[in-house]
Amino acid sequence: MKVLGINGSPRKKGNTAKLVEKALKGAESRGAETEIIHLYDLDYKGCKSCFACKLKDGKSYGTCAARDDLTPVLGRIEEADALILASPIYLGTATGEIRSFLERLIFPYLVYDKEGSTLFPRRIPVGFIYTMGVTEEVLKEIGYEECFKTTERLVERIIGESESILVTDTYQFDDYSKYVSSRFDPEEKLKRYQEIFPQDCEKAFKMGVQICEK
Repeated sequence: MKVLGINGSPRKKGNTAKLVEKALKGAESRGAETEIIHLYDLDYKGCKSCFACKLKDGKSYGTCAARDDLTPVLGRIEEADALILASPIYLGTATGEIRSFLERLIFPYLVYDKEGSTLFPRRIPVGFIYTMGVTEEVLKEIGYEECFKTTERLVERIIGESESILVTDTYQFDDYSKYVSSRFDPEEKLKRYQEIFPQDCEKAFKMGVQICEK
């Protein structure tokens, strides 16, 4: 079994990356082969709306015609048995890199027919991990979850069943005194990171385990 982890954060050692790694460790505990891909290492753009993937009898029908660093990644996803997508939340949604990645991943498989067909070769499970600085209360107040669910519903339609982990109130700076951040209590942030983040890591590990059992 092959499980791919997609890190949509610019940080390779930040909260998001750590959670992806934990999820992949969970998958490895069930014998899976794993790989992590850091999107910020790649040079690519989102969908260019060329519609080559929709052209009847076209050589790129059902696949993205663009050729860049994302092309081999999209090929490896077709061969994967499960997918874990992770992103910090910027301005209420996933990073631009994740959004551009999803455009290129999903749109070629989406068929413009009445049945809502998909060209993805087979159904595979998908895990989502979201990290954010806001508290759970603020998350619900602003309505972030509905935004997440919109993406998840589309992924479920095109690729396969999904589940998600929401990691809130994250520890963002090593030294809060260096930044304009008076709305936060550094001691409370650190305490939460020490006490709650390990629990979030355990949830990610369990996601990796469960995604191999589907």
